[in-house]
Amino acid sequence: MVLLGNDEFLTELSKLFQKARASGSVTMTIKRYDGRTKPEPRDGTPVVKNPEFKCLVRAQSRSKKLSTVIEQQDVEKFTTAYSNLLKTSVNGLKRLKKPKKKAMAAQ
Repeated sequence: MVLLGNDEFLTELSKLFQKARASGSVTMTIKRYDGRTKPEPRDGTPVVKNPEFKCLVRAQSRSKKLSTVIEQQDVEKFTTAYSNLLKTSVNGLKRLKKPKKKAMAAQ
């Protein structure tokens, strides 16, 4: 998995969306990240806690994997850029047909 900077991640993600447009899918995960790269020891020794949490964003399409870590002060900037990217890239979705109310009442 490649750890990129925020701007590099967004440019690579747009390329990933373009490749997946013809066939395939892109899986995104966003989770809280506290900066630890090693597990906490079991013997009870105190671990220095970092009060600043970050966001870990991952994207995967077929065998290509991307990731980035977003600092607290950059979250708003990243989310606006990410939402703009989604608006421009995810335009080929099909509309779901809603079932008729009468058909649902008959069941």
